[in-house]
Amino acid sequence: MNVRRLLAVPVLALLLAGCGIRATEVPTDFGPAPSRVRCALSEPDVSTQASRGLPVQVFLLCGSSLVAVDRLVRVPEGTADSARRVLVAQGLVDELAATPSSAEKEAGYSTDVRGGMTVGGPRPGDPQDALRLSVPPGDLTSYALAQLVCTFSDSTAAEGDGSVVLGGPVPEALSRYECTDEVRARPGTTAPPSSAVTGG
Repeated sequence: MNVRRLLAVPVLALLLAGCGIRATEVPTDFGPAPSRVRCALSEPDVSTQASRGLPVQVFLLCGSSLVAVDRLVRVPEGTADSARRVLVAQGLVDELAATPSSAEKEAGYSTDVRGGMTVGGPRPGDPQDALRLSVPPGDLTSYALAQLVCTFSDSTAAEGDGSVVLGGPVPEALSRYECTDEVRARPGTTAPPSSAVTGG
């Protein structure tokens, strides 16, 4: 019994002395800290940039979804409303087709819209809110079409009801497209809902 007590004293002392956490001398390397969260960008100061253009948003691809990014589009002062719509639409297409900035690339952004596409207003017999692309919408990739539809429907290029009337060069038929939550979440597999449009 006495021997057990004598042995217990040094063991107890060791346990009490080991309660603290000692710093390790073994170097650890978990790699550099991430410099930017994926699909997250620092917000630009739009108020100071507004003098250089009209603040707009375009939808870029990030991962497998669409994410809105701030941009600026130039529209000359005094432009008539009908011409203004087309100028804004062309500016949005140009911004979608532009190569993402280094910060955007680092955050995982990309675009499927190719350069060289032009936008025109309604042709004779078209509804007044129609936009005609130089490329038929059916020839675009599912990602590019989703980017265009969601960007247009969220801008002054649309009529404010969340939809946009698009078509290719005359005489291609027009369709009214909508940008839904499902399209924004899965642009590669969910096509923008569309319906045929007759002349206006």
